[in-house]
Amino acid sequence: MMKQGSGLPVYPGVAIGTAVVYHKASGELPTEWDSPEQELSKFQAAVDEAKAQLSDLFEQAKKTLGEEQAAIMEVQVLMLDDLDYLESVQAEIEGGASAAAAALECGESLAQMFASLDDEYMKARSADIRDVSRRVSGILCGGAEFQLPPGKFILVAEDLAPSETIQLPRERIMAFVTQKGSSSSHTAILARTLNIPSIVQADISLEDVPGCTVFALDGFTGQWYIDPDQKVLDELQEKKSAADAKRAALEAYRGKKSVTKTGKHVLLCANIGSPADAKIAMQGDAEGVGLMRSEFLYLGREDMPSEEELFTAYREVAEIMQGRPIVIRTLDIGADKQVDYMNMPQEENPALGLRGLRLCLEREELFRTQLRAIYRASAYGSLHMMFPMVASVWELRRAKKLCSEIRRELLAQGYPLGEVPIGVMIETPAAALIAADLALEADFFSVGTNDLTQYTLAVDRQNAGLGEFYDPYHPAVMTLLSHVAQCANAAGIWAGICGELGSDPKLTESFIQMGYTELSMAPGRILELRKIVCESEV
Repeated sequence: MMKQGSGLPVYPGVAIGTAVVYHKASGELPTEWDSPEQELSKFQAAVDEAKAQLSDLFEQAKKTLGEEQAAIMEVQVLMLDDLDYLESVQAEIEGGASAAAAALECGESLAQMFASLDDEYMKARSADIRDVSRRVSGILCGGAEFQLPPGKFILVAEDLAPSETIQLPRERIMAFVTQKGSSSSHTAILARTLNIPSIVQADISLEDVPGCTVFALDGFTGQWYIDPDQKVLDELQEKKSAADAKRAALEAYRGKKSVTKTGKHVLLCANIGSPADAKIAMQGDAEGVGLMRSEFLYLGREDMPSEEELFTAYREVAEIMQGRPIVIRTLDIGADKQVDYMNMPQEENPALGLRGLRLCLEREELFRTQLRAIYRASAYGSLHMMFPMVASVWELRRAKKLCSEIRRELLAQGYPLGEVPIGVMIETPAAALIAADLALEADFFSVGTNDLTQYTLAVDRQNAGLGEFYDPYHPAVMTLLSHVAQCANAAGIWAGICGELGSDPKLTESFIQMGYTELSMAPGRILELRKIVCESEV
């Protein structure tokens, strides 16, 4: 008999096939254990083994998913050095608990504490803490990894931790359905990376899945079906065929210029975080990189990257992109992206605190290292740089002055340099409102619509509880976007969009009408938007 329900769709598409329920690695907690000294020794050995496993997973993920997603594993390695966790486990063991039980229980306590916080970013870390503590406990218990069947399947789970999603045989997964998670969960990120349909927050009983003959899901509507009847099956097959045909038809736009019927050229670029992501951008037929999130070169490590490390990464991206324009956003650490080794101050409201260009102007040596690396790499491709979190003209002028000094230094030292246009990332309402003044100083604008929406509406974009209030289509946001494009056009500079709205097909023609000539997005969306551009008559 057919059962059905719904969830939150996070990637469109239809999947019909065999379902597999994913279970966590099993391992019974010991009923007998050694002295506290021996248990502490076993715990430390398990922590070392977990670090080694996570490091291996990082390398594996870097090759298949790109460095931005792989950085999740490096963050987990750092969690294994967290003194709160280590000291609480030590206290439990010294109190007579086994190492396996202490690792699991202390991890759960810490995870619950994080889950209870108001900050959505900190809440999300609770899943990472559980994942790490279960890994350590599993090593101590000798737990066996879950064995997946051969062939292709739809994966159904309570939730999936980052280390689990990375280890899954991605080429065999037709779709994801999870009871928990969100549109920004690790499962959703992986689904978008792999372009496979997925549903999270599904109202499904895992016990009902193993006995079913056919499982189906509609990633367009969020519906799932266990043993769908013939009518539903026919409707889903028809929708699947239409979606497959649409995807295949998009291949006709590969290699084409993104030009409207009236002759307006729109550069369709990719958002990336690393050289590995640049390869994915090329596979997606990107016409350039509209946003390289350089902070991912700083995350998931124990010390500051050197000038040479940064230069090597930027040069590699330049070489991969083969002359296409690359916009590097200078360091945007702060708010929801923190690194311990920078010793950032604790702030009541980090989204409004020391972040982006503010941090770089306050810590000039940090900024100089990155700027030197960018200028040195400019000899190998078409590099641009833009500054995040600009609110005043004086900030831009001060940053440009430092750029000029560094450029002169490098030329005096004999380095070959290319031209590096300097732009502003428009993400504060202040920057949007004074766009006419900024346009006299900048070579280009790129709008970060996620933060612009957050700051314009005074709504924390990390807070899932405020979802209905976070409206990127709000008239105030649209008015600011139109104003920014008008100011750029009046000053003779180009304007692009690199936030989430850049890949929104409902707004593509509106952005062209406003005067935007560049849109940047996930590589998998480029052909879809190129079709819209090429068929547009605006």
